[in-house]
Amino acid sequence: MKKICLIIQYNGKNFCGWQKQIGKRTVQGVLEHKISKLLKEEISLFASGRTDAGVHSTGQTAHFETNSDFDLSKLSFAVNFGLENDVSILKAKEVSQNFHARYSVKKKTYIYKIYVSKIKKPLKDGLVTQVIYDLDISKMKQATKYFVGEHNFFAFCSSGSSVKDFVRVIYDFKIKKVDDEIHLKISGNGFLYNMVRIIVGTLIDVGRGKIKPEEIVNIIKSKDRKKAGETMPAHGLYLCKVGY
Repeated sequence: MKKICLIIQYNGKNFCGWQKQIGKRTVQGVLEHKISKLLKEEISLFASGRTDAGVHSTGQTAHFETNSDFDLSKLSFAVNFGLENDVSILKAKEVSQNFHARYSVKKKTYIYKIYVSKIKKPLKDGLVTQVIYDLDISKMKQATKYFVGEHNFFAFCSSGSSVKDFVRVIYDFKIKKVDDEIHLKISGNGFLYNMVRIIVGTLIDVGRGKIKPEEIVNIIKSKDRKKAGETMPAHGLYLCKVGY
């Protein structure tokens, strides 16, 4: 039995998220079906984490086990052939038996993309979130430093989460302009349900002047979801890299 690790890229616009669901198109469902058919055996994919409907990935990691001797150097091309253009396996490699795409994760990096305009830009639809308010990026950058470190992020978690431990470590948080877009890049040892999207919503409130940068400290300490910003739309979020 071999364990194979995959690096996967997908546009989440037309997927109902990562996790397989009966009667719905999901990344896991599409890939499991194609790989199982190719290898002539039923395989199960285990990802670094589930992404919601609309969320994209430039570097999702997943693994599966197989008895097949299929040439790994040809696996990506063979699986990708015939797939729609919104999902692709970038790389496949054999890993040790103690590797697990989810439980071996040490670090995850996400980017949230926004553009500021009162006019909708069709070419960004489903890929970048529109914000109609002017934003003070310098204040947003000031606020990012208060998220870095180990904190209880209960105030930045949507209801419905089954986790009992809300403490996470943020290693790095940067904001930069990329042409007409603003990219918010955050790395940590793990993220709660909708945590990145809520953090971005809170930073947008900072950029609008509704919240002072230093108030982030009190919001974190309050553990009160109502004091944080709105949950931003899924389509601006990208899972970029998973570290092991």
